[in-house]
Amino acid sequence: MLRSLAQKDFQLIIAVGISQADALKKVASHFPEKHFAVVDADVSAANVRSLLFQEHEGSFLVGAIAAMASKSGKVGFIGGMDIPLIRRFEMGFSAGAKHVNPKAQVLTNYIGVTGEAWNNPPKAKELALSQYQRGADVIFSAAGASTMGVFDAAEDTKKFAIGVDSNQNWIKPGLVLTSMVKKVDTAVYGAIDQVVQGKFAAGVIRHGLPDAGVDYTIDQYNDKVLTAEMRQKADRIKAQIIAGKIRVPDYYQKHK
Repeated sequence: MLRSLAQKDFQLIIAVGISQADALKKVASHFPEKHFAVVDADVSAANVRSLLFQEHEGSFLVGAIAAMASKSGKVGFIGGMDIPLIRRFEMGFSAGAKHVNPKAQVLTNYIGVTGEAWNNPPKAKELALSQYQRGADVIFSAAGASTMGVFDAAEDTKKFAIGVDSNQNWIKPGLVLTSMVKKVDTAVYGAIDQVVQGKFAAGVIRHGLPDAGVDYTIDQYNDKVLTAEMRQKADRIKAQIIAGKIRVPDYYQKHK
């Protein structure tokens, strides 16, 4: 598919997802005159712009929010495919929860070790129900389409879930505590704008809390459950991370 697009008259070809990295490496080398951008993968090539996000920072923030909302002192994390990227979410989330409540327990499960883990809502629901039954009252899911299963479990148990990547608060109003968003739209727009301006630059671009590349969400669907006090605390933590006063652990740095 990437080769087919590269053979046509497009100025910029955008690949989305870490699973496209290997294919993009091959295709970009065969079409050195074309510009490429890739989301969530680091592809080192003179004609590729890698759009990465500081997922651990956003996850720390929603981990802190989860601990604020938890009455049991237990929160949960459900990852999709067990890969370093999702371990990065988990580490940040756990650190954020324990920043607010050092005694917090974080229950963790992964759906699988193949790409099928991203599209298995029944398995995600089974794992989420188990975590809720074990005492977790807030679960953060970083599991692609499988996250819908976590939301269904939250609805069945009337407990909280936290969305991921995009603003998913609307899916189960009042039960999605917040969402950890990655501003893929802003990052992709920046790459497009560079091409339009004739200033395309290859290399790695990292988006985090300082440029609002990751954040938590508040809107009409969760404004009653994410209280003003919780938002104020979350914003203070965000400011401390940006100022370097809170150091968020990074799975990538610890497992080089």
